[in-house]
Amino acid sequence: MLLEELQKLVAAGESENLEFKKTTGQRTEAAKTVCALLNGLGGFLLFGVSDRGEITGQQVTAKTLEDISLELRRIEPPAFPEIETLSIGNDKAVVVIRVSGKMGTYCYDGRPYIRHGQTTQIMPRGEYEKRVLVKFHAHRRWENELAPDWVTIQDLDEDEIQATLQNAISLGRMKKPTHTDSESILRGLGLFDDGHLINAAVALYGKSERLFASYPQLSIRLARFRGTDRLGGFMDNRNYWGNGFDLSRRGESFLLDHVPISGRVVPGKMIREDYPLYPPLATREARVKARVVRRCSA
Repeated sequence: MLLEELQKLVAAGESENLEFKKTTGQRTEAAKTVCALLNGLGGFLLFGVSDRGEITGQQVTAKTLEDISLELRRIEPPAFPEIETLSIGNDKAVVVIRVSGKMGTYCYDGRPYIRHGQTTQIMPRGEYEKRVLVKFHAHRRWENELAPDWVTIQDLDEDEIQATLQNAISLGRMKKPTHTDSESILRGLGLFDDGHLINAAVALYGKSERLFASYPQLSIRLARFRGTDRLGGFMDNRNYWGNGFDLSRRGESFLLDHVPISGRVVPGKMIREDYPLYPPLATREARVKARVVRRCSA
């Protein structure tokens, strides 16, 4: 960083991405801010600049930089922001710490921090827990785990598996593979891991009744409430078992049975066009999200 760049940066004032510290004697508070920047969009921390934006600098020795590095090592997981020393004359310098934003789950001394405007605060517990779930979701998803050893391809709906392949080919999302047996299709879809079926295969294609006791994900409950109070009783309610595709179709059928459907005859066409009260694309997304929420909260 050049001195002109530093002056321009300081002139902008402290913000969510910029913090001033007059001396490295404030390195404990500075480390909290670095932690917060790691948990946000990144930014700069400057030693040798007063709260008012005066570039005063300080004497910087090898021991000074070592002390800063030791303080930053108290951040977990380990982070290595870029540390630069910029001379401003009179044997003084500004220490510039450049932090890359990670939107992470970093903690300093066991506590996570986050920036709110010009201040550094402890991250709310709910926000931290949400970030932890997001961080580990890709590696520890239920659907990526191996299915029990007793689950075999014979427990799956092979007609549905073949239908998936044909639909993918017809939509241009997949070329026809050399082998089209069910196991080859499932392997191509990434539903095998180390020679074993994973839970996603069961959720998508499970058919055998012996799966139902171990996989509550293969069920759906549909209800039409009486009025707007869900405690006021049901006008209709059903429980269904099946795989993801089958349950989606059953949900659509139940919905269409309970919503008004208007229709009109279009000149020049022999078939009447029907229009459900709610757009099918919107209700399909709502049904899928409802099933995902149910699975996550089970």
